[in-house]
This record gives sequence, structure tokens and C-alpha cells, in this order.
Amino acid sequence: MKQKRVLFLYTGGTIGMDLARGHEGEEHATLGERPKDLVAEVPALRQLACVDTEPVFNYDSADLQPHHWVTLALRVHRAFAAESYDGVVVVHGTDTMAYGAGLLAFLLGPLPGPVVFTGSQRPFSDIRSDAVRNLVDACLVATLPVPEVCLVFGGRVFRGVRATKIDAWGFEAFASPNCRSIVELGIGWTLNDHVRKPAPLLPLDARVDPHVLSLPVFPGLNPQLLIGALRGGTKGVVLSTYGTGTMPRLEGSLLPVLEEAKALQVPVLVVSQCNRGFVELGRYAGGAEALERGAISGGDMTVEAALAKMMVALGRFTEKAALRAFLERDFLGERS
Repeated sequence: MKQKRVLFLYTGGTIGMDLARGHEGEEHATLGERPKDLVAEVPALRQLACVDTEPVFNYDSADLQPHHWVTLALRVHRAFAAESYDGVVVVHGTDTMAYGAGLLAFLLGPLPGPVVFTGSQRPFSDIRSDAVRNLVDACLVATLPVPEVCLVFGGRVFRGVRATKIDAWGFEAFASPNCRSIVELGIGWTLNDHVRKPAPLLPLDARVDPHVLSLPVFPGLNPQLLIGALRGGTKGVVLSTYGTGTMPRLEGSLLPVLEEAKALQVPVLVVSQCNRGFVELGRYAGGAEALERGAISGGDMTVEAALAKMMVALGRFTEKAALRAFLERDFLGERS
């Protein structure tokens, strides 16, 4: 059987860092001057697919910005549209991997094949590195009928718009609290029944507006700080509230913030601070009053997905009803 063609796009991150120790034994990890040759590091990739590799960036993922992910989306789109790749693997640092996976997913929309984000908690140069396992798993998933942006890490395969980083030290660094894995990896592999169906590649709309504010609600939050941000040019807000969408309405009330946002036509998307559960704005008085003032329920979206969706929505829609409709509906399985 003919091998699948998989394109690996390298962006840097821990996987390509060099380890060094100071005079007191403390460990330092720094990016090498050149991107790693992934096939040289993991020759077994050739057994899974016909692999091409391409460096796009060589950055710590903390330095990546939305425009970098737009560049990646353009490259991925071209790989499917003009070069007949069956799948793409994005090798990425872990710190912002869930943000990048979310933004690429919303930029690209429905896909004909898989786009797989992966990386590692330890670099190739470390004897206990998880890099080889993650790259092999990612390459395998890139050959499977999983036509969506996903994140492969620690033996698990998550929908990209459902993943969040939960652990800075463990090898199972990511989770998807409200959506189970889309592929089960063991001795073999099994597709779960909520994997999306393949779809023709759409023209890429690369418009993104990053003028978005994201913050958690907390006791003592000064509403005037948010009102100042709204008046200072914020175009969209992702608000992480308590539980099912409750927020202060007495002392420190955030209702004037929502009124200001409504007056300025700034959408406010409400998600929950809880890893599991979902926003239901009508359940309690604080949420119901927020809904009356124009707040938009984010359901069970992660903060990362909500931010990505807001940036794409602001880039694409000037008509407020269309923008709100885009934020409220499920587009890629990002909300139940």
C-alpha cells in the first residue's frame, strides 16, 4: 500500500532545546541556533509515512503571537490545497500549544485531513525525553482519518479546540475536560465516534483581530479597570466567571462593565473557571442579569478556544448579529 505523505512543520519549543547545567547544578534549556532535523533525530518516522520536514520558526512558544499562527495556517492550507499532503504535523512548544491549535482550527475550518500539534516536555538531548514517542504518535495520527486540528501528547489525542495545558512537569501535560479523546492509542488505535467527517478545503480567510482581553473574575476585581480597558480600545472580552457563569452584582458589580461593553458594541464571551462544566447564564441571578446586558454564553469552551474564536470572529465580522451568532454556535466541536 502506498505510504501517506505527511509534512512536518517545525516551530521550535522545548523539543529542540539544548540542556546545560550551571556551576551549582541548576538546569538551563536554550534554543539551538538551528532547527532540529526531525528525521535525523527519529528515523522511524519514515516507517510510518513519506515525511517532508520544513522549519517555519525556531522560537520558544511563549514568543509566538497570533500573526505567527496565521503564517502557519497559510502554510498548512497550501500543503492540503496544492501539494497533496495527507496530513500535517506542527511541532510546537507546549506553553502556547493549545492557543495555537485553537487559532489554526478556527482559521482553517473543516478539513480534508489531520493537522496534528505535538511537542515535548523534555528535549531530544535529555535521556528521559518524551520527544520520540510524541513525534511517532503524531505522525501516526497524521495518517489516520482524523480530519481536524488535534493535539497529540503523552499517548493521548485531543481535539485541538478542546485541549488545555494542565501540567508543567508531567509527561501527560494536556487534558480535555469536557470532550473525550478522539483517538485511543494503545497497542493499536481506535477512532472514537465523535471524530469529524472530512470536508473539502475552504478558501482561507486569514483575518484575525487580537485586540481581545481575557481575565478571570475574582473577589476584589475593580470594575473600573475593565471599563478603562473597554474605553482604551479593547474590541472583545473573554470573561472567566464562577461556576455556571455567575459574577458579582452587588459590591464590585460587573454589570456596569457589561453595560459599557454593550454601549461600545464590544462582545463579552463568558466561560467558566471550572475545568469541568459549562456556562448557563440563566441559572443564577448574576448570570441572568449578565445575559440581559448582552453577555454571550461560551458553553463549555476552554479559555484558549474562546480567545481564538473571538479573534477570528472580530477579524471576519463587522455586523454584530453575525459575530454573536458565530460565537454562540458550535463550529468545530469546540462546545457541546
